[in-house]
Amino acid sequence: MHPKQLLTHYQIKPKKSLGQNFLFDENILAQIVAAAEVKPLEPVLEIGPGLGSLTRLLAQTNAQVTAVELDNRFLPILQTELAFFDNVHLIHGDILEQNLDALFDRPYKVVANVPYYITGAILRHLFSAQQKPTCLVMTVQKEVAERITAVPPQMSLLAISIQLYGHAEIITTIKAGAFWPRPDVDSAVIRLSLFPEPLLPFAEEKRFFKLVKAGFSQKRKQLKNNLRQLGYNSSEISGILDKAGIDGRRRAETLTRSEWITLYKNL
Repeated sequence: MHPKQLLTHYQIKPKKSLGQNFLFDENILAQIVAAAEVKPLEPVLEIGPGLGSLTRLLAQTNAQVTAVELDNRFLPILQTELAFFDNVHLIHGDILEQNLDALFDRPYKVVANVPYYITGAILRHLFSAQQKPTCLVMTVQKEVAERITAVPPQMSLLAISIQLYGHAEIITTIKAGAFWPRPDVDSAVIRLSLFPEPLLPFAEEKRFFKLVKAGFSQKRKQLKNNLRQLGYNSSEISGILDKAGIDGRRRAETLTRSEWITLYKNL
């Protein structure tokens, strides 16, 4: 049933404040599930199942699906739509308040059409857990997808923040008309394949991102000038950049992930 018909039947109006735009294109939904390469009995986390369109396809793979939904108005719909599946665990709550280490005791995947306004918060929550997902396939705003998957000379703070954890790629783009209500922007499906081992120890990530934020603080300035806010003088900065093999006249968006890590280690 089309989202508009289903919501009308249950006398529910979508909340714009919660970013409720429902993807109803069956081909794209199938692409999302295929991109995650979900296997039978594999744990899968779905964030914001909404009306259950994606949940149903995930359940049909025989994966063990945990679906976390914030809006209690959708619970009766989900319970009805998913009544024939015993491999779906439905949780009413905020994903940002869930203890992921308690929910999953083995590697899992994330497959979700997330509310765009909390995409960053969701990713931070997932990456800060001890038990991190092995793969994420998510529908996000197209502009955000392009920033996440950027490469030099168009790197961004967001790109470094995500690519420190894994490889990011765009699977497909989605026109606004594939959703109801129709959003103001186009969307994209991204896949993040996380590295088996972190590139930096968790204890060092805060200091690493302090460096990266300083580098991106003023986009028009050269790297050697932006790094002064870390408390080093010009001579010290030049020495650090020389050791890292990086020209201080470059701008932050031209550095690769590996160069950022090398620069951090030389600090």
